[in-house]
Amino acid sequence: MAKTLRDIAQKLKDSNKNVQLIYAFNGTGKTRLSKEFAKLVRAEEGGLTRDKILYYNAFTEDLFFWDNDLDNNQDFKLKIQPNSFISWIIEEQGQDLNIISNFQHYTDDKLNPIFDLTNNQVFFSFQRGNGEEREYVKLSKGEESNFIWSVFYTLLEFVISERKIIESEERSTHDFDDLEYIFIDDPVSSLDENHLIEVASNLAGLIKESNQEKLDLKFIITTHSPLFYNVLHNELGNADKYRLEKLEDGTYLMPNQRKDSPFAYHLFLCEQITQAIENGNIQKFHFNFLRNLYEKTSTFLGYEDWKELLPQDADDGVKNAYKKRILDFAGHSKHSADEVAELNPVHKEMLTYLFNDFIERYHFYKKE
Repeated sequence: MAKTLRDIAQKLKDSNKNVQLIYAFNGTGKTRLSKEFAKLVRAEEGGLTRDKILYYNAFTEDLFFWDNDLDNNQDFKLKIQPNSFISWIIEEQGQDLNIISNFQHYTDDKLNPIFDLTNNQVFFSFQRGNGEEREYVKLSKGEESNFIWSVFYTLLEFVISERKIIESEERSTHDFDDLEYIFIDDPVSSLDENHLIEVASNLAGLIKESNQEKLDLKFIITTHSPLFYNVLHNELGNADKYRLEKLEDGTYLMPNQRKDSPFAYHLFLCEQITQAIENGNIQKFHFNFLRNLYEKTSTFLGYEDWKELLPQDADDGVKNAYKKRILDFAGHSKHSADEVAELNPVHKEMLTYLFNDFIERYHFYKKE
């Protein structure tokens, strides 16, 4: 039965599921749906919208725009539309260092954001240790998307860490005590496939942590990206999954999506690792890919721990060492550079060995 976006928003709000995942083509109405949902929460609950719901959508990205310094072509700055949301995150909640850490994780640990909230702007420069004068740079569209997402993702991490403190009076802030909904609309519009998978995997980890801790937060995620949808589909097995469709008369359908995986996620992972090995371009995120292959295959085969899929000729001590190293590189780690070093030839050889062993024993993917 066809519905209005308001009807769809009401259906999502009435659900008792902790996670609802929606796939839709661009232009279908995902961003408008997020606004309808926010208006519905505000109308029914009263008070500030962010007391009950946090949402990320195209309007979040529109808070930022570039001043390209057309006169001198050197002092590039990312301007922030005056709003209470950004100052709330950075000034009131003190999350600037965590935003920087998350942003550098996705981009480059030498690329530094410099906040100037007095003038509603952010500068970016590469860290230099030779006393050279600082040069401000303009981000690529993908880097810009990573930065904006890092602001929101940092807030999510902070929300979950605060809600995990059971005694309300022991929390550092009470701004999230009544928070119920987190609506995320397509945070991956300008990301390449590698960053897209990492964003999805890290987001799924936070959601699973929230669910395991019974934090009473409900997540609604919409996307036009088959790959982003598929990562979350695989990571969040108990989520309700839908497909949003717009009809010619302006009404909508939102049928349930099939429970089996609709996109070739695992094939993509195998192809990416194979190409990295052949090209000699193995990066940290390829350990994330390998971990996902182990986890999904172990679930399919009925193993309790994906460590059991590691090479059969290795004893438990060696398997534990392999597993720890994979997790060190695959996780959205807060470890220092001393704790998790950059990839060296030994690490690359290990990934190559483990992946080839996996393919040979489980015939999951036929290399050309």
